[in-house]
Amino acid sequence: MTPKHPLIFETSVPGRRGAAFPLKKSSTKAAVPEKWKRKKLAGLPEVSEFDVVRHFTRLSQLNFSADTNFYPLGSCTMKYNPKINDKTSMFAGFTGVHPYQTSETMQGTLELMWNLERSLCDLTGMDAFSLHPAAGAQGELAGLLVAHAYFDARGEKRTKVLVPDSAHGTNPASAALAGYSVHSIPSNDKGRVNKKALAEALGPDVSLVMITCPNTLGLFEDEIQEVADLVHKAGALLYMDGANFNALVGLVEPARLGFDIMHLNLHKTFSVPHGGGGPGAGPVGVKKYLEKFLPMPRIEKKDKQFNLVTDSKTSIGQLRAFFGNSGALVRAYTYIATLGHDGLRSVSENAIINANYLLSHLKGLFKPYIDEHCMHECVLSASEYAKSGIRTLDIVKRLLDYGFYAPTVYFPLIVPEAMMVEPTETESKKTMDEFVRAMNKIMDEAKTNPAMVQTAPHTTPVRRLDEVTAARNPILRWSPEAQSQEALAK
Repeated sequence: MTPKHPLIFETSVPGRRGAAFPLKKSSTKAAVPEKWKRKKLAGLPEVSEFDVVRHFTRLSQLNFSADTNFYPLGSCTMKYNPKINDKTSMFAGFTGVHPYQTSETMQGTLELMWNLERSLCDLTGMDAFSLHPAAGAQGELAGLLVAHAYFDARGEKRTKVLVPDSAHGTNPASAALAGYSVHSIPSNDKGRVNKKALAEALGPDVSLVMITCPNTLGLFEDEIQEVADLVHKAGALLYMDGANFNALVGLVEPARLGFDIMHLNLHKTFSVPHGGGGPGAGPVGVKKYLEKFLPMPRIEKKDKQFNLVTDSKTSIGQLRAFFGNSGALVRAYTYIATLGHDGLRSVSENAIINANYLLSHLKGLFKPYIDEHCMHECVLSASEYAKSGIRTLDIVKRLLDYGFYAPTVYFPLIVPEAMMVEPTETESKKTMDEFVRAMNKIMDEAKTNPAMVQTAPHTTPVRRLDEVTAARNPILRWSPEAQSQEALAK
């Protein structure tokens, strides 16, 4: 059982300080205008510096993270981020750049970004990339707007986007935000795009078909070139959601498969720290005939000089302030430059091997949605246990007690009681074996002591939460009248 610790407000002692800074009254008046001064105290806890350090260190140790635990979130690629990437991103030449500087004064940063664009082109087969989008979903939006601009320039009014039911959930949301009507395409009995249903849905009003490859079932679209032919014969464009590129990098160039536009999640495939709200990076890549529509600013190399180009009559414009999350871009470039093409290929190969290793051990406990080799992640169903009252949510909550973060659950939506597991290439056989042993123990508990599973977790700082209420009515401010440690842990 995890010991309870008092809230920092409960350790407050009147008059206790971490440090005191004497100020002259005259300087205080000069520094802070009267209208900005507090009329009453802020109500902050009064604690020593040592109390603060211990408090926040203890809180950090309560977190699950990729640095401390196995983090098998399917579809999210929560893998180890080499610390050298953090080191290079903190070089003064990168951190000291101000977004309002002129191109002439930040040549090093622009050269790195230009080289990153070239690297992404080499790995994907695309002819041009923009590093401008802030994250994957904005990369999707950029790609959709590029398609919009392309057809507008051709005088074609195309209003529909087709999205397979095995695609990422952000795809239909991004398409709707871009002003398209969204139509779902069902999967076939192999978990891939149903070509017959796709052919029936294609027409002169379809702008884009968005495909996640590999899809969210962890399967490669083995008929993708035939799908691309259908799409292109209808005059539409084929978009690849590259969030699962961790299974393809160094192995397959999406442009050779027939994709016209794609985005990449650098904070997944190329090891930029992922989660906690960012910062992310979602570069969008296109074939040559779409390059002129990419968002601004773009990086131009001319006579060994790198410049930010901000004006274009054909560009979809600017999607965010300034250029991008440059720290994330430095990390991604470091990762690519360190590993090289052969190293990146081994990343994908090991990710696929690890996922299939787990699948081979777990499919005795859970039913695979499609019983065949997977790519970088496997999708299992706990629907058989649901009949006896043990749901997927119960199983993964119990995993927390064994020191493992929960896999992705209830996604893809087409899989009942879904559990999506992605070990990534960075986990060892030892860690995966421990994960499998924990799963076996939990399923034994489900038979002998189901209440232990149904009420988990038992050893975490808080227990089973009312997640619906927490989402709808979040408590964002602490007050001694409204809360207590016991209320938070209830």
